[in-house]
Amino acid sequence: MSTPKSYTIYFAGELFSAKHLAGNAAVAQAIYKLSKGKYLPSLPQDLELRSTAAQDIRDTDIHSLLECDLAIFNFDGPELDSGTVVEFMFAKMADIPCVILRSDFRSAGDQPGGDPWNLMASFYPRSVSVAINSMSLYKEAIGDISDLPLEARLARSSSTLAANYMNEGIAAALIKGLDQVVELAPALPKHLRASVYEWLALMPGFKGDKEQLKIHLQSVLQGKIGKNLL
Repeated sequence: MSTPKSYTIYFAGELFSAKHLAGNAAVAQAIYKLSKGKYLPSLPQDLELRSTAAQDIRDTDIHSLLECDLAIFNFDGPELDSGTVVEFMFAKMADIPCVILRSDFRSAGDQPGGDPWNLMASFYPRSVSVAINSMSLYKEAIGDISDLPLEARLARSSSTLAANYMNEGIAAALIKGLDQVVELAPALPKHLRASVYEWLALMPGFKGDKEQLKIHLQSVLQGKIGKNLL
């Protein structure tokens, strides 16, 4: 089978504040640009309608995750976002190749010398961790400009340019991780694929016709097989 020209990426992370929304959008756009369209990030914040019922929001996110080829999970913060962790476990049940991003320079978790988050979210197959000190990237870009008067810094858009540099640095590291994880062999045995994806159609208790859901996820499975992802 030929290698696909592009892969869809589920971009999971917090989306509760302006900083979350802007940061997600900036890094996703940088991934698309720097990968020359090889990776197509799908942002849950672009899909969800906050006026809809809670289960509809949840179902939309899980459906989108399962339909995507790959996934990126943002594991920032002293405690991981619970919704992001739930989505990560769904990705692992579906054997979706994942890149875990931590741009937070603070230490956290219970793994001395290991991943800076809770050990229960580590050690899963087809997962690559990308840890970046975002503050260092930002300071590298801002350089000696910080010594200039405030008005001069604002006139030069110094902070915005430094943030763009930081986001592109994060995106470049994520692209390397995606290039690596997409080459990892599936963990899900071939004889279990159909059964696992049938169970994934039933286990969450999605709204809608159960038979149609099973048919849809079997179609999703065949698409992943066609891209050599399963």
